[in-house]
Amino acid sequence: FILFLQEFEDTLKYIASIRPRAEQYGICRIVPPSSWKPPCPLKEKKMWENSRFATRVQRVDKLQNRDPMRKMSEANKNIRRKRRRCMRMAIDCGPDSGSISGSDAGLSELEGFGFEVGPEFTLDKFQKYADNFKTQYFRLKENDVNMEGKMAILQDHHEPSIQNIEGEYWRIVEKATEEIEVLYGADLETGVFGSGFHKKLNQVGLASDEKYIKSGWNLNNFPRLSGSVLSYESSDISGVLVPWLYVGMCFSSFCWHVEDHHLYSLNYMHLGAPKIWYGVPGKDASKLEKAMRKHLPDLFDEQPDLLHKLVTQLSPSILKSEGVPVHRCVQNAGEFVLTFPRAYHAGFNSGFNCAEAVNVGPVDWLPHGQIAIELYREQGRKTSISHDKLLLGAAREAVKAHWELNFVKNYTSDNMRWKDVCGKNGVLSKTLKARVEMERLAREFLCSSSQAVKMDRNFDATSERECCICFFDLHLSAAGCRCSPDRYACLNHAKHLCSCARDAKFFLFRYDI
Repeated sequence: FILFLQEFEDTLKYIASIRPRAEQYGICRIVPPSSWKPPCPLKEKKMWENSRFATRVQRVDKLQNRDPMRKMSEANKNIRRKRRRCMRMAIDCGPDSGSISGSDAGLSELEGFGFEVGPEFTLDKFQKYADNFKTQYFRLKENDVNMEGKMAILQDHHEPSIQNIEGEYWRIVEKATEEIEVLYGADLETGVFGSGFHKKLNQVGLASDEKYIKSGWNLNNFPRLSGSVLSYESSDISGVLVPWLYVGMCFSSFCWHVEDHHLYSLNYMHLGAPKIWYGVPGKDASKLEKAMRKHLPDLFDEQPDLLHKLVTQLSPSILKSEGVPVHRCVQNAGEFVLTFPRAYHAGFNSGFNCAEAVNVGPVDWLPHGQIAIELYREQGRKTSISHDKLLLGAAREAVKAHWELNFVKNYTSDNMRWKDVCGKNGVLSKTLKARVEMERLAREFLCSSSQAVKMDRNFDATSERECCICFFDLHLSAAGCRCSPDRYACLNHAKHLCSCARDAKFFLFRYDI
């Protein structure tokens, strides 16, 4: 979608307007107006040449086709690890500038397959390293004979096309004939390294640039915009409410995954070579999961939560053959990519680039978030936000907006936004009613009213409280026992909390029904 300036003013209103057309694809590229050019502090000399970041080592040829770790462990006892293609191509960036040392530091094989810790770089040195790898790789490819016996068509010093890079990437992933290792500066905390958007007025040189600090498209503002229920989360959760930065090189990959709590995400490309994306609509998420388990059964047997680890690709051609709809887009510098709730996405970089991403939770996300926490409970997976806290925060804000509309006649755009999600068929009303009914049934069948205690309002004020059995969030209710004062369970697992008699337990309720 290409935006016009007037559409660009209200970020969440624009996203809501394209949702009926775009959500069916899972991902959507958004091109800002040509006049929208935010200054990027990453390009400033001090940051470009001095700020250092850690990298991860990615074996591209092992993203899809690899043995389970137990088999790899056996092989590694007898085979000394080789210095791989990426290592041989590395330029000498000088001592302590991020040059490869051939270190084998990495994850324990007992923890499952993962990306090893790579060397540190500055942006300046990483760009040189990445450019050198890409140039040498495709220059060597010119001299390789492909499987049909024909010479590759690339000319000397010719920049490979996106299609050429994409074809080579999936050849490596699906049918590698050599080991290919690349580096990726992924999940870099902008609170530590710095953001690609300015955050403070004194950081901007021109008065005309101040609009970018306040813009809803500035990813530092995006998660807590009016209308995003993440604004009711007080903690600065890194990667969810505080953006992460990604510094890529050719073939560096982000593997198939959905966002935490099935949130929306927005990715902005600050500079560099295009990023190729693949997306699967949220309604087809279970189809993708089924296809991946079918084609990679040994990996899932060893790591049932493999898709939570972000270390596994499966080619779009295989997914399509299993009836999974896969959509593609190419993100250029200065463009956004939006991912929708529970939409699996994956991709790779075509060369050196810097991007930044963060999450957001418009009210229409709430039913998706409810499904996510119920799935997490089944899987015994930890939550990163309190869904109930966000849901109740949205309900309070809606009540306030209705009061202002009805009694003060304050017809602001924010108040009107809340009116649209309420009423008999409003998404907020329906989600809240369903959650209250779920809570009512749990209390009716699992609790004794004589053992009910009012929950202290600060019960989860400083940190999230979770069930010690399934990690379900305990914002609304919890079961406890006098034998273990700091240990709590959800109502479903009250009887599993301890071996004490039922009448020794008590139930904490934040509100009555």
